[in-house]
Amino acid sequence: MSEKLSFYIKRIKEGRLQEMARQTRWIYGYAKRHWLAMILYTSLGMVSTVTSLLSSMVSKNLVDIITGHQTGALITTFCMMIGLGIGTTLLGQATGYATSWISMRVDAEIKADVYEKILVTDWESLTNYHTGDLLTRWGSDASNVSNGVLNFIPNAIIYFFRFVSAFVVVVYYDASFAVFAFLGMPVSMLLSKTLLKRMVNNNKRSAAMSAKMSGFNQESFANIQTIKAFDLIKHYAARLRELQKEAISMRLEFQRMSVWTSLILSTVSLLVSYSAYGWGIYRVWSGAITYGTMTMFLSLSGTLTGALHNITSLVPTAISLTTSAGRLMDIVEMPREDYSGEDEVDEFMQRNAASGISLTLRNISYSYHTGTEVFRGASMEAHPHEIIGLVGPSGEGKTTMMRILLSLAVPGDGEAEFSGESGGRVMLSPATRRLIAYVPQGNTMMSGTIADNMRNVCPEATDEEIIAVLKLACAWDFVAKLPDGINSEIKERGGGFSEGQAQRLSIARALLRRSPILLLDEATSALDVATERRVLRSIMHDDYPRTCIVTTHRPTVLNLCSRVYAIREKKCEILASEEVERMIMDF
Repeated sequence: MSEKLSFYIKRIKEGRLQEMARQTRWIYGYAKRHWLAMILYTSLGMVSTVTSLLSSMVSKNLVDIITGHQTGALITTFCMMIGLGIGTTLLGQATGYATSWISMRVDAEIKADVYEKILVTDWESLTNYHTGDLLTRWGSDASNVSNGVLNFIPNAIIYFFRFVSAFVVVVYYDASFAVFAFLGMPVSMLLSKTLLKRMVNNNKRSAAMSAKMSGFNQESFANIQTIKAFDLIKHYAARLRELQKEAISMRLEFQRMSVWTSLILSTVSLLVSYSAYGWGIYRVWSGAITYGTMTMFLSLSGTLTGALHNITSLVPTAISLTTSAGRLMDIVEMPREDYSGEDEVDEFMQRNAASGISLTLRNISYSYHTGTEVFRGASMEAHPHEIIGLVGPSGEGKTTMMRILLSLAVPGDGEAEFSGESGGRVMLSPATRRLIAYVPQGNTMMSGTIADNMRNVCPEATDEEIIAVLKLACAWDFVAKLPDGINSEIKERGGGFSEGQAQRLSIARALLRRSPILLLDEATSALDVATERRVLRSIMHDDYPRTCIVTTHRPTVLNLCSRVYAIREKKCEILASEEVERMIMDF
């Protein structure tokens, strides 16, 4: 007794039980939303248990009638047995269908909720996780939690009800048989205690391995072109085999533990069953019970043993469930972005829709979570109908500046605000992203038609409006030549179009949003100089009061900019016209 007490005290000191309790409370937050579904599931399970018990009792009566130990209507009893059998089958099918229906709904709801929470999680915190890990947590871990929400508590009630009801029937007919229900319990308890820590570690290792495999697969399939271009096929195939070997070795280790556990439990179960058989034969031989009662006892002995086994199996289920909950909590409990100012931003944008919005940064400082300083006292301003250029060596902070403007990265010091030509101002926040249209580096087109991609940012856009922005982005010249025009298909990652074409489509999509601020982060890098200048001139001559900020490595377009800022030595400093001209001449 003292040893068992020491075991649990140790677990409490290690914080494992508190952690599992916290994870259980988190799961309860979802469980309480589905109490009707849980009641339905539990009720079906309990009705199924009662039907099974009635079948055992009717079977006893039938055997006793046949052997002459009891008088009664043979045909009626036989028909009752058939009816209960059919009822049990129908009830089983109904339970299975209801379980699938409820499980799918709960799974979809939890995944949608977790997905939405991931999207509003602080961006910098989220970048600590590999995409494959996020997919594993959102996929398999969320499914595990949804199954647990529906099954764990109802199953605990069902298994307990099944054990108690079968135990009551056994005691009613012959209390001596009830002893066999408890023979395997000490072994099950001992195994649960011994395997608890291993189960926790195994579940964590298994989840980490799944994330590792998912990440490798996701990255390799997304970069097949690069793998082929560098002739890395054999290298990546070998890496996959190494990961598979690692995964197989780990799973075999888990399987060996499972085999030994199953062997012990099965051996105990067989000993209990054979002991029950022996005792039943003795009781029949001594005339204490009838043949029918013995067959019922043997049937209920399996029910009791199975119920105990199921109750014991809830321990690893609980561990798996709380492990998955903990992995999801790591994500959804990270700092959230604050969208509380959305109404204020909407009112601000409407007030300044006709005149435009300016952007001002004053003495901002920013450092990565790792401690690396990027900006110290950086300042910048941009106004409607201006194109502002940002230049500087690669890695000095141009893309980070874009992330600050998008409130993906939050400055430590200084002021960052949008001000309206018609009055008012708002500080940069996640809510101010609705003021911005953003075109990042690389190909950001998604699978679907050109029109689908455009309407992702403006669902109500007409074909005429889409064509207008395609012309503005100098993309209509090649789209018009396609057989299906704006209804032409774009493959994954912009497949079917050149990098330059995809960039112009991305710019057109950003223009369609008609946001007062347009950010182009190396968004024209794949265009030739003439096309790049044509696109920027087109944007500049548009009547819409747009404020445009462009990062570029090519100074040939800087003479189109109203002002040019250089990001260097952790500052953002305006360049004199002479220095801009010198950069253009030296290019």
